[in-house]
Amino acid sequence: MAGERESSVTPRLGGKTALVTFVAVIFAFVGETQLTQYVQTTLGYQHSFFLFYVVHSSFVLSFPLHLGYLLLTTHHSPRTLICGLTSIITAQLTSRDPRIIHTSQFPLSRFLVVILMMTAVYSIPALLWFIAVVYAPVTDVTAIWNTNAFFAYVFSVKLLNLKWSLIRMCAVCLAIVGVLTIVYGDSTPLSTTAAVARGMTVTQTPAPLFGVIITLVASVTYGLYQVLYKKYAALPSDLEPPAEPTQYTHIPASAEQASHEEIASSSLVASNQVTHSLPFGLHPNFLTASIGLCTLCVLWIPLIVLHYYGIEEFALPTNMTTFAAIAGICATGVIFNAGYMILLGVWGPIVTSVGSLLTIVLTLISDLMLGSVGLTAGGILGAGMIVGAFAVLAYDMF
Repeated sequence: MAGERESSVTPRLGGKTALVTFVAVIFAFVGETQLTQYVQTTLGYQHSFFLFYVVHSSFVLSFPLHLGYLLLTTHHSPRTLICGLTSIITAQLTSRDPRIIHTSQFPLSRFLVVILMMTAVYSIPALLWFIAVVYAPVTDVTAIWNTNAFFAYVFSVKLLNLKWSLIRMCAVCLAIVGVLTIVYGDSTPLSTTAAVARGMTVTQTPAPLFGVIITLVASVTYGLYQVLYKKYAALPSDLEPPAEPTQYTHIPASAEQASHEEIASSSLVASNQVTHSLPFGLHPNFLTASIGLCTLCVLWIPLIVLHYYGIEEFALPTNMTTFAAIAGICATGVIFNAGYMILLGVWGPIVTSVGSLLTIVLTLISDLMLGSVGLTAGGILGAGMIVGAFAVLAYDMF
């Protein structure tokens, strides 16, 4: 029994599937960032809210695509998968024993409230990000956005009752310093003069300070969202160790207390059994798709308001290049956000957010391959800081 208990709480990082998801997430984030700025600056299609609406509405595809994949590659039936999701969500929202929820009505009103709140909190930083890439350089936006790792750690301590850890704090700060070293060190793009001499188009951002400010607000809000998602929306996972290992056997004070503890324990075991019977990532993808559906059905209203008051005139793209680029943003957005929601549940907000800083390293490598930057000491040092910080944090947490 002791061996089984130890095995059940030993983190496994979600296996190869989680690692593959992580790789897909960092590649998708880089692609989404570059395509968004390309559409709004180079192609001149500056309709931030419409882009936000289209991309976030496309999240609705994540669950049907995942469900279709499972039906094609496994022996699961649609009824089994849907019933499993319904059961675990009902147990999650009502705190009832998952073994008897088949007699309970699905808490639709509570579920709708949760999805509306998730959509609202998630949409604010996302919309600010879409606006920021118009006003500030993409390097600044990427660097400041990724400081959400620090805010995720602070909120985790406050909301998840995580104890302050010097190692974790230093790792988070080291990763952020690494980002700043790459972005603002001597690893700079080609100068404007050199670019013009080579016949390249140079796009100037109109208000970089404003872009930096709203990106910082977005970063703080996104750090809060990650922790709130982990606390209230993600399923309980045995991939995380307990906060404090138990070194003694608890003896109930009375027969009544023993009975209550037995019921609570059996309910938790049953909840974990239902959780682990679901295919990997199906529950977070269902929530992601729900956010997309909520966005599609509700957030078209601001489009009319913005158009009526002349804040953002509604206009569809006028050429296929812009259409294709927006489709690319949607595709990478679905991959990034669906994958990120999965990792938040498996790894937690701290490791996931610090791991996302590897997008900076990936961007640097791609710039080196394209010849837009040279290999410098600042780039090497910053990349090493980020990779080292992620490795230390992953080792400490897992």
